[in-house]
Parts: sequence; structure tokens; C-alpha cells
Amino acid sequence: MTLPDRARLEAAAAQVHRVIPPTPQIRWPLLCERAGAEVWVKHENHTPVGAFKVRGGVVYMEELKRREPQVAGVIAATRGNHGQSVAFAAQRVGLRSVIVAPRGNSREKNAAMRALGAELIEHGGDFQEAFEHAACLAQTERLHFVRSFDSALVAGVASYALELFRGVEAVDALYVPIGMGSGICGAIAVREAFGFRTEIVGVVAAGAPAYARSFAAGKPVSTDSAETIADGLACRVPDPDALDVIRQGVARIVTVDDSQIRAAMRHLFSDTHNVAEGAGAAALAGLLRERDRWADRRVAVVLSGGNVDRQLFARTLAESD
Repeated sequence: MTLPDRARLEAAAAQVHRVIPPTPQIRWPLLCERAGAEVWVKHENHTPVGAFKVRGGVVYMEELKRREPQVAGVIAATRGNHGQSVAFAAQRVGLRSVIVAPRGNSREKNAAMRALGAELIEHGGDFQEAFEHAACLAQTERLHFVRSFDSALVAGVASYALELFRGVEAVDALYVPIGMGSGICGAIAVREAFGFRTEIVGVVAAGAPAYARSFAAGKPVSTDSAETIADGLACRVPDPDALDVIRQGVARIVTVDDSQIRAAMRHLFSDTHNVAEGAGAAALAGLLRERDRWADRRVAVVLSGGNVDRQLFARTLAESD
């Protein structure tokens, strides 16, 4: 995939900002003490759907509507945040949205997608099975299939990185969680187009290591399962285009286990009083695993989303560090 250039990124950011105001990037003193570095949090939990994905949805859906004005509707597979993005953006342009989520998906994310007007279908045991079912339904129902990784999605979500890099000077490193890859590819695109020197580090869950294994192997490597508290990272079949960008633009990929992710969820709540879902806390977990690298330097983490079910979050907070 060819990364979006400066003009494309600026235009996409303007599209996003007509709908969604920039989210804050905040330096939290307690997090700085915990990490032994100057830590900035990019608060993508502050978007209208509580996650960064909506930025890409806005750009994608506006461009789809212009390109195919007769499109009847859209369909997507999700564990939650991509589906909310698609539903939010489809509703804005007057399109029907059908979302396929795996059985046992987050009840609160499912409720949020329905509240945004989506027709929710529960199918399969994980994201990949939901994805394959959605692809079939796209054909039989004559719906446009919105994949989780696409150049328009990357251009849209890249606006978070543009805000961050313009808002905080000389960031030494940025830790980004990897689900299907749009968020980290957007950050790479901004760094390359605008000449920033920030090291970008990907973070994956130990129970869903497909991108880490693929990065190490230099080619896509699928896994048989993707079991993690961080449902936004629960990928077992990596996207080849995303992997190409990641291999060229990422310094390394850090793997964190669920106990480290849960600890980071607690740290974010204690130190910033923000709610982070598993994927949203993964970047901080990755930074804390590598804290010795960044003593007294300036680093940033993407809090990519805060959509965690209340009961799960309560159990996580109740655990001891």
C-alpha cells in the first residue's frame, strides 16, 4: 500500500475535524513518575464513539458516498470499535449499516452499535469467523464491505498522529497498539510525510501474536486463536498491506500479556482517572515493559479506546498490582 502523502493527510484531517474535534494529548505527572520518563497520552477515548476508529470511518464513508452515490448500505465485521465507527459514519451519510460481531462480544459495545443504528448480527467464535461471514453477506445482501484495513481508513485515523506530533514537540517514541493495523500505519504515514523523527513501537497481546510473529518472519503468519482481554487486538490473520507498512516503519513490536494490560488499565485510571479498554491500555503496558529505554526522555502512548464493559472493568480495578 502507498502511504498517504502530506496533501492527502491534511485533507483527511480537515474532513475529520468538520465532524470530530481534536482530542487532547496530556502529560500526566503520576504516569511520568511511574515510567521514569515524560509521558504524553493521546486520548482517543475522547472521541464521540470512545475510540480512534471513528476518524477513519468519517473519511471512508464520505468518500464512498461520493464515489458510489447509489450504494444501498455497508457491512463490516468487528469486535466493537470498527463497528461503532462504521455505524456512526454510515448514519451521518444516510446509509444502512450491518455489523457482524462474534458471539460473546462485549455487550456494551453491541448496545452502542445498535444505538448508532446498526443492524447487529452475532456469528462465529472470533473476529475472523465474523469477518468471513460478513464477506459472504456482502455478496448475498449486495452491501459494500468495509474492511478493517483500507487506505481511506488509514488517512482518516492518521489525523490523531498529526494532532499529537504538532501538539507535542520532539517526541522520542510513540507506542501504538496493533489490531488490524490502521492506527499504527496512520502514525507511520504522518511521521514519513512530515519528517518527524519519532520512533514508532507497535504493541500486541501475547494471546494474539499474529503481527509480532509476522514482523519477525517478514511475511504474514496467521495463528489458530486470538485470546486476550484486549479484544481490539484479537487478530489472528494479519493484513498483508498493513504488514508491509509496519515492517518498513516500525522499530519493533513489543508483546505484553493480559496481566500487564490489566495493570496498565489500573494505572491509567489511578494516574489519570481515564477509563481504558484492554487495547487502549496496551500501549502503556508496552512502554512500561521497556521503561529502562526512556529514562528522562519524551514518549507518548495512544489510549486508543475506552469501551470496556463495566463488569470487566470493575474486576480489573479490584485486582492488586
